[in-house]
Amino acid sequence: MSNIVGIDVGGTFTDLVYSRDGATIDRVVKVPSTPQDPSIGLVDSLRSAEVDAGSLETILHGTTIATNAVIERRGATCALIATKGFRDVLELGRRDRPGMYGMSGVQQPLIPRERRWEIAGRMDHEGHVVEPLDERGLEAMAAALAQEKLDSIVIAFLHSYANPDHEQAAKAIFERANPAWQVVASSDVVREYYEFERTSTAAVQGYLQPLVSRYARNLRQRLAEVGFTRETLVMQSNGGLIPLERLGDHAANIVRSGPAAGVMAAAKIAGAAGFNHVITGDMGGTSYDVAVVVNGEPRIAETTELDFRIPLRLPMIDVHTIGAGGGSIAYIDRGGTLQVGPRSAGAMPGPICFGRGGTEPTVTDANAVLGRINPEHPIGLKYLKRLAVDKAREAMGRLGAPLNLDIEQTAEAILTIVNARMARRTRLLTVERGHDPRNFVLVAFGGAGPLHGSAIMRDVGIRTMLLPPYPGVLCALGCMVADLRYDMSQTIERPIADLDDATVVGMLKAQRDMGDARLAASGTATERTDYGQIAEISYIGQIHPLRVPIDGNSNLADMERRFETAYELEYGNTLGPIGKVLVSLMTTVHGMRSQVASAAGHAGASYVAEPVEHRQVYFGRWVRTPIFQREAMTPGASFSGPAIVEQADTTTVIEPGLAARVDAHGNILVELA
Repeated sequence: MSNIVGIDVGGTFTDLVYSRDGATIDRVVKVPSTPQDPSIGLVDSLRSAEVDAGSLETILHGTTIATNAVIERRGATCALIATKGFRDVLELGRRDRPGMYGMSGVQQPLIPRERRWEIAGRMDHEGHVVEPLDERGLEAMAAALAQEKLDSIVIAFLHSYANPDHEQAAKAIFERANPAWQVVASSDVVREYYEFERTSTAAVQGYLQPLVSRYARNLRQRLAEVGFTRETLVMQSNGGLIPLERLGDHAANIVRSGPAAGVMAAAKIAGAAGFNHVITGDMGGTSYDVAVVVNGEPRIAETTELDFRIPLRLPMIDVHTIGAGGGSIAYIDRGGTLQVGPRSAGAMPGPICFGRGGTEPTVTDANAVLGRINPEHPIGLKYLKRLAVDKAREAMGRLGAPLNLDIEQTAEAILTIVNARMARRTRLLTVERGHDPRNFVLVAFGGAGPLHGSAIMRDVGIRTMLLPPYPGVLCALGCMVADLRYDMSQTIERPIADLDDATVVGMLKAQRDMGDARLAASGTATERTDYGQIAEISYIGQIHPLRVPIDGNSNLADMERRFETAYELEYGNTLGPIGKVLVSLMTTVHGMRSQVASAAGHAGASYVAEPVEHRQVYFGRWVRTPIFQREAMTPGASFSGPAIVEQADTTTVIEPGLAARVDAHGNILVELA
């Protein structure tokens, strides 16, 4: 594989990694994102990197377009067609509330009640027809909805996971009524029970599909204009890739596209360096994304809450996001307390020191005021020769005056607050889930991650931090190293005693065949196909099943044995003769691509790195601090904090009391001195 680029479009910057030979990284670039049309920023990154688009073999792409559309509520105008009596499933939801304390809160369904319709017709939980579908009523409904300004129709009928015939019949009626509509059947998106989650997931797909399809068309056209007509692959939230041509049909699968790419890259880099337990901390311009990797595998969440009562029932890398990024705005709340985020200055106007019209102090401004960022070498801002530190200092003075804080104290307080928020979220995914952070390595990345990694490491109690060679563009690199992936699932919910081996083996084969068909339809060259299959099983009467790995030839007796072993390992005993229920079957199909080779690691002789200069940096007081260039450090180099490491894609802060060394793979490992 040669001449490939990985491009991650973030909220503030668009990052590009280019490899000419598929074995080494030749170029990295950061350019400002273009929220009005992200495809513009993507093409800008190609131009800035001076890459000949026509010579590229593949573009691998991560995007935030789906995430932002849900957060900002700017998706499609949808109608929801539900089984009679189930119009309000999206409101009924689960017994939850937006805050831990109090009963007040606002729910904003993606499809409001006035655009939700009911129709007669019903299946039971085994897929038998209880009431015939009212097809005449559907035709009249389609004619009425044709007068509305709708982009998509979402169909979610009761028990369609067991039998999708009614949904497919309704889908055909609406497609005939108006070919311009994008029609989504819930059984095509996720074939599992959990009525609320399935309906919500279908609503997310319908809400995003027109927007994402339009983005895919625009991107294809813009790339063609600069000479690229080959394959573009897009990162999914499950850590796999999907062709651009199929993006619209899988719009809900890219909600956490960019963060998933970063987790995959961090897991691979840390694994190559000998660390199988990893905490990933991705701090960009608008958010901080944290995930956990155990035994080399990122945790996959069954359901992800995109917002209050908007669950997405699709396999996704379990990434937790908070509004804490370089562009997060600092302010004083009504109680007179200093707060940071979640509101962000974003790409436009950006932090005050970027000189693009920003007037509110941000985390980046605080780092600039404290000397942690080199004002003479702004990253990703070719139009700007020097950061406007003076303007940032003026804003810090205004912000801190009511709190009786001077400029440096205000900036330091901002960093303390944002670091505490990120550390708290990191502890949530580790300590509060039974993981000891001392057994994990922190991989800090993103444009701002290495600036704050040392503080998070100390606050959480992590012993080692790993900084990859290009941490500022790791999500773009993650797109380059990912494989194609498709996930299939089906709810069974029947006692194992009532099933037979042939039926179950046939279901597993059907799922594998569906995955193979999707791989073939993608048109993407792969070296081999790998399969992962799981059975969800519980004892009769239990609500929560256990997932056990199986293979395509597993019989029911084998599944029961595996479940009993897993149950005893989890709970210390089994429930003996009580019968078991096969809740669902799941299959993951991986199309394994030719991988970008990582440079062969080699140990270098130990030596003390020499700084290129010294600069005054604030660590509780102004300290004369050595400045190192990352490109000049080879394996074996060592140095101690306080120190600043500068490179083309980010800046790293090594706080006092920490020691750093460069390992055989070019990673910087930071530990307590």
